[in-house]
Amino acid sequence: RSERFFEKLATPDVTVADLIGDVDPIKAANLKLSYADDRVIHFGMIPRANRCIFVINELPDLQARIQVALFNILQEGDIQIRGFKLRMPLDMQFVFTANPEDYTNRGSIVTPLKDRIGSQILTHYPESIAIARTITEQESKLDQNQTDVVYVPSLARDILEQISFEARESEYIDNKSGVSARMSITAFENLISTAERRALISGADKTTLRLSDFIGIIPAITGKVELVYEGEQEGADVVAESLIGSAIRTLFPEYFPKIEKLEKPDEKTPYSDVVEWFFAESGFELLDDASDKDYKNILDEVTPLDDLIKKYQPQTAKEDLYFLKEFVLWGLVEYRKLSKDRFAKGNQFRDIYGSYISKF
Repeated sequence: RSERFFEKLATPDVTVADLIGDVDPIKAANLKLSYADDRVIHFGMIPRANRCIFVINELPDLQARIQVALFNILQEGDIQIRGFKLRMPLDMQFVFTANPEDYTNRGSIVTPLKDRIGSQILTHYPESIAIARTITEQESKLDQNQTDVVYVPSLARDILEQISFEARESEYIDNKSGVSARMSITAFENLISTAERRALISGADKTTLRLSDFIGIIPAITGKVELVYEGEQEGADVVAESLIGSAIRTLFPEYFPKIEKLEKPDEKTPYSDVVEWFFAESGFELLDDASDKDYKNILDEVTPLDDLIKKYQPQTAKEDLYFLKEFVLWGLVEYRKLSKDRFAKGNQFRDIYGSYISKF
């Protein structure tokens, strides 16, 4: 049973001989047979896959004349090769795959063939972050060393999946081409590699993923999405960074109190102490390749973060604490409470008004 599965990727160079069969002149010569003898026939993949499941991936890529060759098999269950009509009772289950929107203009399914296909099943993207996480964890290819070296907080996995959800709603990304689950899978592999590289540079045996490591997934995003005209004008990397920011903005209210757009002047908010700290201390720089010790020391300086997390996320595990601290800072940036400037070696977090004044 394990061998009763045949698969063929439809490419423009696939021939009728590959799928159905053809007359074999070498076989005819060896057996000293005439071409009119049906013993000179070489059978293709489909006849040899009798009593099996036969899958053709990317069906529109098959040339129209090759698709026509499938008519008889799907309707009458027999095959025709070079004028030989062979009544072979093929017992097969055909499965075809194709994109509903063929956005690359490679081809299409010819109407008579589509009429012979029994059922059309439309799949969809993961409907929840939990399902998306399961797919990514199942399909990502990580070696044991990466798993041992890099600890990944649960929130980091949620942010990664939320980026794909944001991309599917983005006005800069072509909805017809879509955003496949492969983007999250590749992004997760890049994310782990970014943290692993940082650990190797600093000589650490183990490290915890940081929010600043998400800079490493930008190539995975830009390599997977099709931008509309407005997205091309913005720039692929700018769109990718905005998707990361949007994902953080979406998940932030699930962990901390929502930041309202309109607030009364002088009104105390849960984030007032953090913002005032930046106003008094003029901010700090968080380097991409900083050692774990330096990274923790810098975040520990922002003492109001500890009080905020103790109040609203008291059950936070010790190993997730610093990722959550950084998450608060990035969230405040997205809600325009702090400013974040990217430079060659990392990010600089500052009070938003001080940052604004310093530019003039």
